[in-house]
Amino acid sequence: MSYVNTLRMFLRVYELGSMSAAARDQRTSPAVASSRIMELEKHLGVRLFNRTTRALNATEHGRLFYEGALRIVDAIEAAEAAVMTAAQAPKGTLFVAAPLGVGRRFIAPHVPAFKRAYPEIDIRLRLSDRVIDVTGEGLDLAFHLGPLTDSDLKVKMIAECPRVLCASPDYITRRGMPATGDALMDEKHDCLNLRFPGAKEFQWTLQTPEGPKRYEISGPFESDDGDVLTGWALDGAGIVMKPVFEVADHLASGALVRVATETPPLPTQLAALSPSRRFRDPKVQLFTDYMTRECREALARLHAVAASSE
Repeated sequence: MSYVNTLRMFLRVYELGSMSAAARDQRTSPAVASSRIMELEKHLGVRLFNRTTRALNATEHGRLFYEGALRIVDAIEAAEAAVMTAAQAPKGTLFVAAPLGVGRRFIAPHVPAFKRAYPEIDIRLRLSDRVIDVTGEGLDLAFHLGPLTDSDLKVKMIAECPRVLCASPDYITRRGMPATGDALMDEKHDCLNLRFPGAKEFQWTLQTPEGPKRYEISGPFESDDGDVLTGWALDGAGIVMKPVFEVADHLASGALVRVATETPPLPTQLAALSPSRRFRDPKVQLFTDYMTRECREALARLHAVAASSE
């Protein structure tokens, strides 16, 4: 088993290009990671990486060894997954990430019930609206709300989520009701921005008769927390673009009203992402399937609530 762990460490060092990043991924120290790689090089009698103070790059021997090591570890993990599935007793720790709104509403409330159903599985849940590097941060699973980009991650689509532009009645009384995206620009409305490194929400893509159109929105407030933006909208500070599920209750109560309804936002996608080698892990599959059911049921309820306000 120790040799398999050494192979796993080698794979992560190769893929991440960093001894310290691989150590974090494997929940150990950089010293242990370095020691395992040196032991492997000694065993093989070749250098697998060229090391400098600024970079770590695989040698030709390292690139050749990677392909074989990957097949070996994949085969072992598939066999382990088959045994655990047959035994119906998955165990271990899952490292999971989710956006704040999704995590607070759909994931975190159901973690205790999942733990009661599968007592041998521990959950480490991290919530953030920033862009997550699933592989680089050593995650087993990440829930993602937004457009999906091409990657090596395995994707399980959970649901398409409609979005809405909305503001408080007080804001509309003061600033007027924009009917379209063009009115947002012409009348210089205050738009509440979700902004963090890598975010693109300051460009709202709306559906127009001519097709999707991007609008360069602006406003006096920005935050990297979507729930903060909702709070500002409720306080009359501006117009916010939100997934319907995040503001369904506010729409139903009238605390927020739909704006620019002639050019609604494009829907977004809720999906579960996992590194390809971890996708077959029974505990990853169990948690993904469990939360997918809970998410879909909750979304259906919230969308019905929001529909009552139309």
